[in-house]
Amino acid sequence: MSSETTMVAEQCRLQEWAAQIRDSQNRPAGMSVVEWCARNGVTKANYYRRLRRVRKACLESISQETSSRQIVPVEPMLLQQKGKNCGNPVSGLDISIKECSIHVTEETPLQLLAAVLEVMGFAQ
Repeated sequence: MSSETTMVAEQCRLQEWAAQIRDSQNRPAGMSVVEWCARNGVTKANYYRRLRRVRKACLESISQETSSRQIVPVEPMLLQQKGKNCGNPVSGLDISIKECSIHVTEETPLQLLAAVLEVMGFAQ
């Protein structure tokens, strides 16, 4: 029971600290971190310790999310390009979904395109 209470308390602190960090990052132009800390009753050392802890928690949550994703295998034969343009730019279609993009030509195998689009649908 006490370990659950400790975890909840830690999460509450991290949320408060994250709100403080966001607030400090939205401080007026020209105001230093030291000035912001003085106005908000936080020492500079505590500010940077909290920033480090919030960043660590964010990285841990990101690594947990990415470890739950799978790498989708693609058959090597689908990746082989039969084109004759060897290194020259090929006209085609550029598709961008979120922050991912692919270049599709008329020689792109439909199976490969379907597999890539399916994976890109899960991109965040």
